[in-house]
Amino acid sequence: MIYTIIDVETTGKSNKLTEISIFKYDGTQVIDEFTSLINPQMLIPDYITALTGIDNGMVANAPIFSEIAQDIFDFTDNCIFVAHNVNFDYNAIRNEFKAVGIDFNRKKLCTIRLARKLIPGHKSYSLGKLCNALHIHIADRHRARGDAEATVILFELLLAQEHAETVFQEFLKKSSKEATLPSHLPTTVFNNLPNTPGVYYFKNKKGKIIYVGKAKDIKKRVLSHFYSKTKKSLAMCRETADIDFALSGSELIALLMEDAAIKQHYPEYNQVAKRAPKMHAIFSYTDRKGILHLAYNTLKATPNPILVLHSITECRQEIEQLCSQFELCPKYCHLQENVGTCNHFKIHTCKGVCKDQEAVDTYNQRVLQAIDSLKTNKKDVVLKQKGRYDYEDAFIMIEKGTYLGYGFIDKTEQINTTEDLETFLIWQQDNSDIQKIIRKVLVAL
Repeated sequence: MIYTIIDVETTGKSNKLTEISIFKYDGTQVIDEFTSLINPQMLIPDYITALTGIDNGMVANAPIFSEIAQDIFDFTDNCIFVAHNVNFDYNAIRNEFKAVGIDFNRKKLCTIRLARKLIPGHKSYSLGKLCNALHIHIADRHRARGDAEATVILFELLLAQEHAETVFQEFLKKSSKEATLPSHLPTTVFNNLPNTPGVYYFKNKKGKIIYVGKAKDIKKRVLSHFYSKTKKSLAMCRETADIDFALSGSELIALLMEDAAIKQHYPEYNQVAKRAPKMHAIFSYTDRKGILHLAYNTLKATPNPILVLHSITECRQEIEQLCSQFELCPKYCHLQENVGTCNHFKIHTCKGVCKDQEAVDTYNQRVLQAIDSLKTNKKDVVLKQKGRYDYEDAFIMIEKGTYLGYGFIDKTEQINTTEDLETFLIWQQDNSDIQKIIRKVLVAL
């Protein structure tokens, strides 16, 4: 049995690869190695550079993924994919393959799960802490080759444990439960589905996603589609040739994941009335006179958003309320364009900054108060959720009323601040449908 022991480094939020290292291991020794920097075709965030040491200059002349995709595919072919927290590395690589039109599927082993089974009792199973406890030296932490090389040594140690062969086979074995399946769907695909919360993706022969669903029990919910006799279900099942899934840990995170997936893929058999509207945002800027403006634009075009909303109308309504509450000038709140003096000055609800009858500094202080009110009126909330595995917690992060995303974290990790949590955050796009979901949860708190 040949194993490929792998580690990758990514850009963080978007999970584009910046480096990959693969050691081919035959059960007794390393027989080959593949290591390369990768140009992610995007800027690497500063915090990622601080963590890994990989900067934009280092990857500028590195190959893009499509240029080494076939090499990686061939190098890992007929091998078991091994990594520490295997789903992260596997999914990051698999997504890169999807982007270049290659279907990448390998059997997987996770050294975290193997270690918990074979060498229980450690306080933490993160790579750094576990290797430290086992006196395994990591030559270059948070670089792909250094972490992969340490994982090789850890893997050798696990292989040497009593009952290791039995445990390895158990982890590789798929469920044997049979079901009435669509003719194009391999039994092994269905057997690999978990009985846990998450989202699932029905795909046709071309690999196109034709349906996205969420479930408390993925396997049970998928099976119900195959037993359904509705016209829609029958047509969908006839087309289904593959099923992919993503674990969520909780039903709420599954609901959020489902919404994001439907808006991303617009599957044929999901009811999607229309594309999600563009997000908008309120922001501020100072003009050449030193006057502080409140303005709004699409979120994509907004430099430093103060408040993210779902339409121009919502932005205007929010600014109108601030204008009234803090006696701001509608000219400098972009509610009245192309005017010398605003209409509110005439009715004494503007103090005259637009007519040089109020000091700019005095006016700006009220604008800053208005901005502060926007920030304090929106809740910062971290919703704790059940993790995908027993050793894991999950969370949903909301900042000033805006949904930022969700994340998963080992229960042994030391978390002291929100910034610590953000390291594990899977960033997501907010939208009106998500806000409806979130508001229901917040009201119940």
